[in-house]
Amino acid sequence: MRNLSWFNKFIFLLNILLTVLTVVGYALPFLAPKTFSLLSVLTLFLPMMLIINVLFFIYWGIQFKRQILLSGVVLLLGITFIKKFYKFSSADFVNETTDLKVMSYNVRLFNKFEWSDKKTVPVEISDFVKSKNPDILCIQEFSSVPDFDHSYFSHKFILSKGNKIKTAQAIFSKFPIINSGEIVFPDSDNNAVYIDVKREKDTIRVYNMHLQSIRITPEVSELNDDIQEIDQKKSEKMFRRIGRAFKVQQHQAEILKEHVTTSNFPVIICGDMNNSAFSYVYRLIRGDLQDAFEVAGSGFGKTYDFKYYPARIDYIFADKVFKVKYFENYPEIIDSDHFPIFTVLAPTSKEN
Repeated sequence: MRNLSWFNKFIFLLNILLTVLTVVGYALPFLAPKTFSLLSVLTLFLPMMLIINVLFFIYWGIQFKRQILLSGVVLLLGITFIKKFYKFSSADFVNETTDLKVMSYNVRLFNKFEWSDKKTVPVEISDFVKSKNPDILCIQEFSSVPDFDHSYFSHKFILSKGNKIKTAQAIFSKFPIINSGEIVFPDSDNNAVYIDVKREKDTIRVYNMHLQSIRITPEVSELNDDIQEIDQKKSEKMFRRIGRAFKVQQHQAEILKEHVTTSNFPVIICGDMNNSAFSYVYRLIRGDLQDAFEVAGSGFGKTYDFKYYPARIDYIFADKVFKVKYFENYPEIIDSDHFPIFTVLAPTSKEN
């Protein structure tokens, strides 16, 4: 540091501080929120820390300074995390009749309470789903509305909950459903549902999950409230709220994971996790499954309409008996606060 200007010394100190926080962030997927609830909140900021590390790398590289090694090593250590955050290329595929097309979508009750000024949300969502023609469609925050046409699915499983406000988990299938059920999350309005579908000689289990919300909304007014909380030194309250939600999510993820291990069939898990791909909850639910975005996606894979931040909190995980041929998210579809995600899976010879 002796050959650095005072300004660069200050920048390098910031670089060191960021390096420490980033390395801590790398460890967080292995630290249970029940034990490290406040620390687990850092997972929300890990993508931003990775981006800033890239900026530091560029900054030192332009000046040909050896300090570039610090950010370089950090980025190299976090290469697997970068792949969860951003994919540089997508997979090309040839559409075959044996492919299995799966879509997941949190539809926010089809705008039942008019969060959006659009009056045609159910029709637009219905038309979009038809255009992609999935074989299996998992919907979170489903509500029975006449304008959503799902008649082209021969089979369905819909489970509604709630007293004053009815919300549902729904799975629609072109294949016969031979078994279905609910996974109850204690003391929560959230849950998971599953179906077993018969596809020719094979049986596949499909889960549709909706984990506890951390209650961060994309509206500007809500963001301003959070900023005001920070200005008034109330940020601790917000972090504790998120930390508590992460602990609840961990318990829900453990219940779901235990149920998944009982399946005798290849598994697909879809849904709204309300957490990032850098979290303990993500690591627990994914297990040995494939993250369809990580295999065949491109770009940031944004699934939630959070301003200025590419939040990816909706997922499709697939058993390794499938080859993930294609994945796409649709941030241009703004009929909900979430974006639909779609994947194409090819069965392999390993499938039962």
